[in-house]
Amino acid sequence: MEHQKVRVRFAPSPTGGLHLGGVRTVLFNYLFARKHKGDFVLRIEDTDQTRYVEGAEEYILECLRWCGLNADEGPHVGGPYAPYRQSERKELYRQYAEQLVKDGYAYYAFDTPEELDEMRTRLKTEENPSPQYNHIVRAHMRNSLRLLPEETAALLATGTPHVIRIKMPANEEISFTDMIRGDVQFNTGTVDDKVLLKADGMPTYHLAVVVDDYLMKISHAFRGEEWLPSAPVHIMLWRYLGWQNHMPQWAHLPLILRPDGNGKLSKRDGDRLGFPVYAMNWKDPRTGDFTKGFREMGYLPEAFVNMLAMLGWNDGTEQELFTIEELIEKFSMERVHHAGAKFNIEKANWFNHQYIVKADNQRLAQLFMPVLKEKGVQASEEYVATIVGMVKERCNLVNEIWDHGFFFFQQPENYDLSPVKPKWNADKRQFFLDWASVLETLSDFSLHSVEESFKQLATSMNIKVGELQLPFRIMLCGGKFGPPVFNIAETLGKHETIARIMKALTLLDA
Repeated sequence: MEHQKVRVRFAPSPTGGLHLGGVRTVLFNYLFARKHKGDFVLRIEDTDQTRYVEGAEEYILECLRWCGLNADEGPHVGGPYAPYRQSERKELYRQYAEQLVKDGYAYYAFDTPEELDEMRTRLKTEENPSPQYNHIVRAHMRNSLRLLPEETAALLATGTPHVIRIKMPANEEISFTDMIRGDVQFNTGTVDDKVLLKADGMPTYHLAVVVDDYLMKISHAFRGEEWLPSAPVHIMLWRYLGWQNHMPQWAHLPLILRPDGNGKLSKRDGDRLGFPVYAMNWKDPRTGDFTKGFREMGYLPEAFVNMLAMLGWNDGTEQELFTIEELIEKFSMERVHHAGAKFNIEKANWFNHQYIVKADNQRLAQLFMPVLKEKGVQASEEYVATIVGMVKERCNLVNEIWDHGFFFFQQPENYDLSPVKPKWNADKRQFFLDWASVLETLSDFSLHSVEESFKQLATSMNIKVGELQLPFRIMLCGGKFGPPVFNIAETLGKHETIARIMKALTLLDA
């Protein structure tokens, strides 16, 4: 194969939300293209109009934008090989399908749905539960291989509905070299005569993917391993169309498995186990089904991308945290594993935690603002950024800023006074009443002056500072949690700190 520019493509069907396996396919394509100074193409495979879902294409684009994995060419940016939606390329495909018939590599099949059902029922056995339209069955069906030429011509002339099927050889060994799996071999006798062109004139995936990869000069095709059984059909099409020397190099990526390793991770598993499997929230306009996404759950895109890269790939070292630039530099298909990669939500959260700790507080505050809005809380971004800086070390998800810092935005509704009550006495009560008066007089309500006044008063009243800090914490937060207590007071400010002390004292008196 002559040396050519690296061109890779991601070719999703706009049929629903984007599974994290799909995003990982995008990522591996993107990293490979960037590493080799090549092009990354987005192509929308919307030939199956019955499965087309309104809004799915925009959703896919938004997912790619969020992850920072933007395509160089595609329906949204154009490019030299436009159009990039298969439904807009419909006229292209028929000529190739007809060419295959003319050359004896494909044929017209006029079988009605009823005739196909009858065939499947007739040939169904325990050994063969779903009979296929293959090199044996085709000899007994209504197609141009069996009909006389004039019968075929008459059926075509009267516009009889028909499909075009590939004529797979009865018993031929074919092989190709997979960049991950090495040599892969098939016998064509085990593969059925796939439909290439449907009765509505739309191509199937098999024909469209080969024609488009050829016309768009795709050099490498990376896709999930579930497409491996289709490889023989695609190889034969490259050969039959005379394009064998232009066939891309293939890599079939391992599946992303359930946490227990049994089978492919699905949306249902996520629902059952309580974690997202889609990149972003997705609501199916046909059914109203809603699926949560990583973005809305509070994952940072760079953490999501890093986590995905490590699902089925590593650079051969112990390193786990990579910037996108490092991933581009280190990535190679040879280091992608053959076996499926188990998805682990704890590991995903660990990645996100690492990135949250490093992230800019202002940026995290912006991401957290919608959570506050949902809760009806108003706060300035500047105030939120201060709180983020105090609690992010404890957070795995952006949304957890609320769990670790809700008391900064509202007075506690519940107070856990049990750790304080047994040792509570009149002296301690008096301390807080006196200290509240001292706080009123402070012109500089900074961490340092608040703490200083606290310690001075405790010393003068002969009470251990340690015995007063826990009650103070519970007064401000409602429980034994939160950042350093004087930092909390400084952030809440004079008025709110005093108000909370007084409220808690009435509860302790009750």
